[in-house]
Amino acid sequence: MPVHEARLRRMLEASTWARALAPVELDRVASETLVRACPPGGLVCHKGEAVEHWIGVIEGLVKMANVSAEGKSTSYTGIGPGGWFGEGSLLKDEPRRYDIVALRESLVAYMPRATFLRLLDSNIAFNRFLIVQLNERLGQFIALVEHGRLHGPEARLARSLAGLFNPVLYPGVGPSLPVSQEDLGQLVGLSRQRVNRALQELEAGGLLRVEYGSVTVLDLDGLRRYGE
Repeated sequence: MPVHEARLRRMLEASTWARALAPVELDRVASETLVRACPPGGLVCHKGEAVEHWIGVIEGLVKMANVSAEGKSTSYTGIGPGGWFGEGSLLKDEPRRYDIVALRESLVAYMPRATFLRLLDSNIAFNRFLIVQLNERLGQFIALVEHGRLHGPEARLARSLAGLFNPVLYPGVGPSLPVSQEDLGQLVGLSRQRVNRALQELEAGGLLRVEYGSVTVLDLDGLRRYGE
């Protein structure tokens, strides 16, 4: 089995909805799903394009972002290993409303619309997964808006990091994530220097450990509650 296909298979087998599939259906889903490597800065998908795939991150880290007519860039959230996204646009059958950009070398899965709709029509576990995913994503965005308006940069960074380590949305993420301070700055709209100071404060509070090119979370609940 080619390397990319083997990695896709491992990702699928770790997904709660895929574990409920019969072996023959899992084989079919794997065979229909495309895998592509995206370099740092590469577009995983583009705002305004027709949504023809449900997209998952096998390895790496990508961000959901937008650019205004004036050229101002805004990042919404990061999406780590094991995460799937784009179900909302598929369900509404509308053009994609954001760009997805690879922050580092990433391996990305593209499940065709036909496969997604077949699972939606035939698999109860898949439907339950989508309900949980949409609810979890809604809660994540509400929390990000709250922290962005009511709290300082440390709390914004804490909430964004907690979101990256969300075990429901990103089951492939372990306690450590290879992410640079520049990557984090892009995700939360802070300078690298400000991210560095915020990380030092969070580390001093025993919430995480900063190493070269990675962050290890020591207290996920503490990150979620930081600043409250």
